Amino acid sequence: MKLFKTFFLLLMTILVCGCDSKIDLSPKKIHWDRDMCERCKMVLSDRKFSAQVINPDNGKNYVFDDIGCVILWFQENSIAWKEHAVIWVNDAKTGEWIDARKAFYDVANITPMAYGFGAHVKSEDIKEGQEIIDFEEVSRRVIKIGK
Repeated sequence: MKLFKTFFLLLMTILVCGCDSKIDLSPKKIHWDRDMCERCKMVLSDRKFSAQVINPDNGKNYVFDDIGCVILWFQENSIAWKEHAVIWVNDAKTGEWIDARKAFYDVANITPMAYGFGAHVKSEDIKEGQEIIDFEEVSRRVIKIGK
């Protein structure tokens, strides 16, 4: 009987602790010049144009050297959770992580995979006269290019 009580207490402790766990959706630390892009397997080295995707169901993190690789990876692998994925990109001006879906993009950058899209937290950070597009338009253009 004592063994049963101990087992029951242990089981209840595990269940209670398990209910409190929260999935971390914040950007993870990148090991520059060591971490490899999930899609093209190139090493991440450009601190202004990389991206991260986090599966919101389990917190698994995937890193990419260019936002174009993210878009094509979603498409090529039929990622079921892509609409709910948390996507972080580097701000092309500061290098800070920003929400890819809320970012403003310019189209005239030299990026690791030559897609050319630079993310910005504010549209004012994009030079006057340059085209400004949103994440959905970036996605359309990358799929159209389809490298």
